[in-house]
Amino acid sequence: MSEYKGAIVTGSSRGIGSVTAQLLAEQGIGVVINYRAKAPRANKIVAAIEEKGGKAVAVGADLTTVEGPQALVDAAIENFGSLDVLVLNASGGMETTLGENYALRLNRDAQVAMLQAALPKLSEGGRIVFVTSHQAHFIHEVSTMDAYDAVAKSKRAGEDALREFIPQLAEKGIKFVVVSGDMIEGTITATLLNRVEPGAIEARREAAGKLYSVEEFGAEVAKMVFADVESGHTELVGGAEDFLKQAGK
Repeated sequence: MSEYKGAIVTGSSRGIGSVTAQLLAEQGIGVVINYRAKAPRANKIVAAIEEKGGKAVAVGADLTTVEGPQALVDAAIENFGSLDVLVLNASGGMETTLGENYALRLNRDAQVAMLQAALPKLSEGGRIVFVTSHQAHFIHEVSTMDAYDAVAKSKRAGEDALREFIPQLAEKGIKFVVVSGDMIEGTITATLLNRVEPGAIEARREAAGKLYSVEEFGAEVAKMVFADVESGHTELVGGAEDFLKQAGK
């Protein structure tokens, strides 16, 4: 079982976040399940964790608001007595109803705000994991689909902004790790991109050889919570060879 007691997984009422949260709970970590609007879905994840003897609490919080990140931190401390792990999984930007700058507000500004809210309470020796995509991580060297370009650039801006905290995190022995994956089968982003550009998923599957499922990628994210790696490490999960080649690395 893990020495960590409490974790926040943003955007964890479904998909990769929910898989990650449930795997952390299996390691004995109390998990804050974060949702923006769908409380029943989040409560279902909490129930699934508790049925297996784990600990979890569902907290509705919009990370783009002033009070959202702090609400998650408070919930971790109140329910589990400590905050040791922060998994920055929530992302978006392909929505058309949430304002012109929503991608940047969520994928950069809200990520920084979440880290800043968590940092005073994060335990020494804790871990922060940022979840991204190869399309975003390599966006400065490898172009992506037009429909995803703004989102990819905003996620890379978020990654860059978070990396600037590494020296400050090191003062508390907190490691920062990035997990980058290819298109993930079954995610909303992949479905939307395939709708905008039919054949996009199949093209990535051919280039990568295999696309991970939500369950498989969630397991890789959870694994990096405990992995013995240097702070600032980027874990490239599946199908990165063609990105590395195009990026000249």
